[in-house]
Amino acid sequence: MSNAILSKPQRLEWRNAVAPFEKTVLWRSLWQVLNSLGPYLLFWYLAYRSLQMSYGITIVLSLVAAGFLCRCFIILHDCGHGAFFKSQKVNDLLGAMIGVLAFTPYHRWRSDHAMHHATCADLDRRAVGDIWTLTVKEYRESSSWKRFGYRLYRNPLLLFTVIPVFLFVVLFRFNSPTSQARERRNVIRTNLAIAMIAGLASLIIGVKAYLLVQLPIIVIASSAGVWLFYMQHQFKGVYWERHAKWDYVKAALEGCSFYKLPRVFQWFTGNIGFHHVHHMGPR
Repeated sequence: MSNAILSKPQRLEWRNAVAPFEKTVLWRSLWQVLNSLGPYLLFWYLAYRSLQMSYGITIVLSLVAAGFLCRCFIILHDCGHGAFFKSQKVNDLLGAMIGVLAFTPYHRWRSDHAMHHATCADLDRRAVGDIWTLTVKEYRESSSWKRFGYRLYRNPLLLFTVIPVFLFVVLFRFNSPTSQARERRNVIRTNLAIAMIAGLASLIIGVKAYLLVQLPIIVIASSAGVWLFYMQHQFKGVYWERHAKWDYVKAALEGCSFYKLPRVFQWFTGNIGFHHVHHMGPR
């Protein structure tokens, strides 16, 4: 694609290409919920039962459970875009329920993610819902401490392990300074629901057993999620532009990747690898 901003006929052509796939199909949506949530709960239970045999088996089962949790998170993601059901209220209800399992306050996440879509690849509107990214000029003009912090943040050993867990387990437990009333209530309700489930599970199977199962699932799923998000927007030749020249369509087609995954991983990630298409038509 050339560096020129797309013409109106070109924009219309792209919009028409994705439009037929923006309609919800109820039976398909319900089936996706069943074949994602059901197996996640099943493999969580199997991981718990395997504690009596071998923790190695528990880790393997937790890995599978984490895969289904990633798929559940994609459903949450699609609910946030109003893409799963015709009713936004139903989308929000399902998204909030999955958010409890994924340790994610749905409404806060949805707000941040909407900002991400509206500002993707815009150099003048970074920071919300994105990986911390500096231009070469900004990096060179930064203090030594900021450069150290930036390199530390983007070190794979932290970015794909410690930071994802810290994000989902710790940061998501708090409201951001710009959160609206609805988002603030949702963070509190999500935290209470997580505490109730964790407390009830601990009473039934014990705190140790709960943590031995839940922690590896959260670590694996959150790490995979951040890895996917990174690969979708951080690659050689990716489109970035100052706001005055920024173009939404180019940001979608050139600022987002087509991450071609093997079929099984494509299924577990809810086809989110087709990220350029998703940004063209989020529904």
